Amino acid sequence: MRVVIASDADGMSMKESIKEMLIADGHEVVDYSEIPAADFVDSATAVAKDLLEHKDSQGFAFDKYGVGSYMAAVKIKGMVVANISDERSAYMTREHNGSRMVTMGPGVVGTEVAKKIAREFLRAQYAGGRHQIRVDMLNKMA
Repeated sequence: MRVVIASDADGMSMKESIKEMLIADGHEVVDYSEIPAADFVDSATAVAKDLLEHKDSQGFAFDKYGVGSYMAAVKIKGMVVANISDERSAYMTREHNGSRMVTMGPGVVGTEVAKKIAREFLRAQYAGGRHQIRVDMLNKMA
């Protein structure tokens, strides 16, 4: 799977750990922050805009807590994003909410939990059906 990632300086070490894991798991990784972005707004919106162009891709953005990246990414029309700190929520936000992007940060989760979150998110498939009604409602709001 094609996975898009980016980070500001505070999330860089977590991003690098996740990147190594994704590559080892056989994913194609597009990294928008080989050098950390100056601001989480830049890194998060780079991921979100890429995902809108590449419908079969998923993404992750990292900053200290993940919240800043979340706030930036949800401003992009058509993006469904979740700030996640546990594996179950990562799976369910993809399956029921159609999330295309997860934000997180080392100020909330450790690297090993972040790896589990990433794997669960990528393992899940969007269920559509009755859940699409909510996604459509979200898209009308933005």
